[in-house]
Amino acid sequence: MKVGKRRRREAKTDYVKRIKLLKSNSPRLVFRKTNKYLIAQYIISKEAKDEIKLGGNSKELLKFGWPKEFSGSLKSISAAYLLGVLMSKKIKEKKLEKPIVDFGMIKMIHKTKTYAFLKGLKDSGLDINCDDKFCPDENRLKGEHMKNKIAFEEIKSKIITK
Repeated sequence: MKVGKRRRREAKTDYVKRIKLLKSNSPRLVFRKTNKYLIAQYIISKEAKDEIKLGGNSKELLKFGWPKEFSGSLKSISAAYLLGVLMSKKIKEKKLEKPIVDFGMIKMIHKTKTYAFLKGLKDSGLDINCDDKFCPDENRLKGEHMKNKIAFEEIKSKIITK
């Protein structure tokens, strides 16, 4: 006996949300979390076929000065914010149109990685509607709460200037 919507049962696809996004004919900025990294992709859909125009993941932060000894924290709130800054820069460089942010099946909980990613997009100049009261505090974004602090401002300035 075949049961429908396998991807929904596996908590991978919300079909109602996907149909609405496809009908909007707007590009999507997809944000996903894996066990090790954070992934962001700029996707254009034509006839329900997704084409990735550009992408990035938190592993790229190592190129901008993220300490190798902290590579286990590449899915932290700080990494999510910096990934948002990086993706915003890439979108502006390629002169792509403003996307709709798609979090998929990730639950939207205040002051988490998802809102840190949105704040990174917004702070670097992408026109994203997000109220700052839902975003993590500056201390959390900069990683000041951690024992081993990263050079947050230095990494952010390297992303912006490169």
